[in-house]
Amino acid sequence: MIGCILTTALLVGLGALSASAASQAEPPPLLWYDTPTTEYMSGLPLGNGHIGAMVLGTPDSARIALNHQWLWRGKTRGRKNPDVAHNLPEIRRLFFEGRIVEASRKANTELGTLPETGVDPYQPFGDLLLRFPGHVHYSDYRRELDLSTGIARTTYRVGGVTYTQEVFLSRPDNVLVLRLTADRPGALNGDIELSRVPDPECALQAEAEANTIRLRGWFPEFGKPGEAPPTLDAEARAFAPDGDLISGMDSVRPHGVVLHVRGASSVTLMLAMATSNEDRVRGREPTNAVTYARSTLERALRRTQGDFDRLRARHITAHRKLFDRVRLRLDSDARADVSIDRRLADLKAGQPDPALEALYFHYGRYLLMSSSAPGGLPANLQGLWNEDLRPPWDADFHHDINLEMNYWPAEVTNLSECHIPLFDHCERLAQRGREAAKALYGCRGIYIPIVSDPWALANKTQDGWSEWTGAAPWLAEHFWWHYEFTGDKAFLAQRAYPFLKEAAAFFEDYLVEDPRPNSKWRGRLVTVPSQSPENRFVGGIAPVSLCIGATMDFELIHDLITHLIAASEILGVDAERRADWRRLLERLPPLQIGKYGQLQEWLEDYDEVEPGHRHFSHLFALFPGDQITPETTPELARAARISLERRLAHSGGHTGWSRSWVVGFWARLGEGDKAEEHLRHLIADFATISLLDLHPPRIFQIDGNFGGTAGIAEMLLQSHNGVVRLLPALPHAWPSGAVRGLRARGGLQVSLTWEHGKATGATLQSDHGGLCRVRPPAGQTISSAAIGRKKIAVQPLGERNEVEIAYPAGKPVSLRFADSNRK
Repeated sequence: MIGCILTTALLVGLGALSASAASQAEPPPLLWYDTPTTEYMSGLPLGNGHIGAMVLGTPDSARIALNHQWLWRGKTRGRKNPDVAHNLPEIRRLFFEGRIVEASRKANTELGTLPETGVDPYQPFGDLLLRFPGHVHYSDYRRELDLSTGIARTTYRVGGVTYTQEVFLSRPDNVLVLRLTADRPGALNGDIELSRVPDPECALQAEAEANTIRLRGWFPEFGKPGEAPPTLDAEARAFAPDGDLISGMDSVRPHGVVLHVRGASSVTLMLAMATSNEDRVRGREPTNAVTYARSTLERALRRTQGDFDRLRARHITAHRKLFDRVRLRLDSDARADVSIDRRLADLKAGQPDPALEALYFHYGRYLLMSSSAPGGLPANLQGLWNEDLRPPWDADFHHDINLEMNYWPAEVTNLSECHIPLFDHCERLAQRGREAAKALYGCRGIYIPIVSDPWALANKTQDGWSEWTGAAPWLAEHFWWHYEFTGDKAFLAQRAYPFLKEAAAFFEDYLVEDPRPNSKWRGRLVTVPSQSPENRFVGGIAPVSLCIGATMDFELIHDLITHLIAASEILGVDAERRADWRRLLERLPPLQIGKYGQLQEWLEDYDEVEPGHRHFSHLFALFPGDQITPETTPELARAARISLERRLAHSGGHTGWSRSWVVGFWARLGEGDKAEEHLRHLIADFATISLLDLHPPRIFQIDGNFGGTAGIAEMLLQSHNGVVRLLPALPHAWPSGAVRGLRARGGLQVSLTWEHGKATGATLQSDHGGLCRVRPPAGQTISSAAIGRKKIAVQPLGERNEVEIAYPAGKPVSLRFADSNRK
């Protein structure tokens, strides 16, 4: 959409770099390896936003593990919150009397937690297994994933024959496409099996006819075979122009179904997956999954006649429409010919690899567009990739950072439409959240629990963890971001503002005046009970301590109410309410600095039981919020930095998602070198060889991938508090580079180039036109601005060399820079 309109000599494909770099061909963003893997988390993930696959295995026994975003169990979907709001006044009385332990235990037992139920787990769909017994001994092996096309490719040689496997999940046709080829006629001889992991609670039926195989399954909570539509259905059809395909039942697995491939040079297989759960979640009569899978497959066949090249071309066009919006280059990728597992080992040993960090950025965008698409569910704890019947934490939606972190990169990395499933999820939760707010707390508005699943019941299910009310305001931040980045007033009016207003209504009722006569907070509005996820303090209860007023509560409420007021002003509605909302903000306790000079995590200056806790909840106001900045609140920024340093000194950041959050903190503090240091640790210490994020001991959890991608974007571009900051945290490790297509608040698209640590050019293009306040990199000024050949005036502002630029809609504005010590 926009390119850096600087000089022709500086332009190179994806952005301007340097005269020396311009002559170098940019390699495609590849994950590649010269050894196979049988570990699921080291496989290559594919997704089209609705269905997913993990490609792994060996030449003789390959596996394509299948997922569908709507395939969840539904055992507990009939639950309902109890009416327990009458218990709240007594619990609050105990807290205000200083009987914290007694009050906390009473809160955990009498405010409606349903620990015996939990949430329902996300499920694996099945497996496509490729068995070629003669391919045990092989050479010249290579497997790769091209992020720019979303295609996984494996090649190897056996007996002088080169075999190739290509797999993708078509975006326009919503089918898995597999092609197997051999460069010698008739050399393909093996089996393709469709099956599912043994599951005593899933009744399976398999069918085979001609070149088609099918697998269906029923979870008992949705009905028995013959009495209810299948919970899941997969149908695959294969074509072998010069070979034989013989379908049949698997002789070893009673519910496996097989296509025997004999004497073929190539085989193309198309597979459709369907589940009846989406209709159940949406409150509709369940559609027959068999009908849906078959119609999806038939539609794809009508469009393409099963031609692999046509299927592939349609998919690549749709995939690149999203992926190509943003490109990042951090110097040249001189190590593109080294496999990713070896580069990771070298990074861990201390060898710099900026291009690997750029690849990690692209991978995060790839994973988001692969696991989140309009009309579907948001990315869960594992995106949409899971092989377990009972995955860790049920692969649920965790609302006390993990789900939010999944969407930190959505707007800034130009994947705004991938954000939509999160809003759909929040609005489904709000339907039951209104009932929950009333039943649990006697409040108006909406309450959203710490965890949920697609059934969106707004129930407390985590004993000891659930007494937290901050999910709705944190999720509301994403509604506001979507408006800020897109300028979509219809979205603001119809979706964002109603959600913000209902989230605020809860706290208008939930906040209570502190009645303690000897408290310095007497008369202030506080949250009781309150929790700083998922931490505890000395003197509090385990596993999570409850109290009067955790700092994060006040930061979230501040974030929510300030956005609500701004939205009200933009829309010209509820003018009479703004004074009430401002008074509410004024009555919140101010953020506190504690005995170590740190930002206090709680209203009282408690000591942590675990000083290196993985959560940094009280630093929300630094990032992703913007209440604390080095420019506007320098004392609080210093206190936040001390809190961060104390956490890290005690081994904080010891999960992938936690370490990725640290990258964002340092970026907001303008500490590029520290941000990059922790980015390196994130990649080297918390990633599988396929760069999927890890939670100790070795659990796949995708949020760290998304948090790391967002952190890189924050190092290159920030746009909070009305200022667009260019290269605000550029590390010395990235002396030269270019980025194209990042998004800034105000509907701006931004491209940047830099050399020797200094910006050499930038382009800003607005969707809507208006005024833009721009801050150049430290030590530089903006020397000129132009639209094409026409110079435009720039107005210097303040002491940070900021300028204000008036720009038209749709026309790129190019900026040039100079050192700040010269005109």
